[in-house]
Amino acid sequence: MKTTPKPIFQRILLKLSGEALVGDLEYGISPAVVEKVAKEVKEVRSLGVEVAIVIGGGNIYRGVAASAGGMDRTSADHMGMLATVINSLALQDALEKMEVFNPGPVGH
Repeated sequence: MKTTPKPIFQRILLKLSGEALVGDLEYGISPAVVEKVAKEVKEVRSLGVEVAIVIGGGNIYRGVAASAGGMDRTSADHMGMLATVINSLALQDALEKMEVFNPGPVGH
């Protein structure tokens, strides 16, 4: 019987560039890439490792920013934050479908 070695770390932080979700696309979100990332997170979680994920929004925002030259800085910042939320929701959906986690109330 093959045994899996005990992980060195109990918790990790995974920092993903939004552009990591693009795959073969020019910009946006590749469902295949999101699924692959979710599978890899699930594999790490199956080892008993807690995973925190930080994700950027460059895959969406850079495509918008290219066509929005001269935009007000505050509006541009808000768009970047929304792009980050969009990526987070895409990854959260994939993780939930794979039953990797079920988020409870904040702080629990």
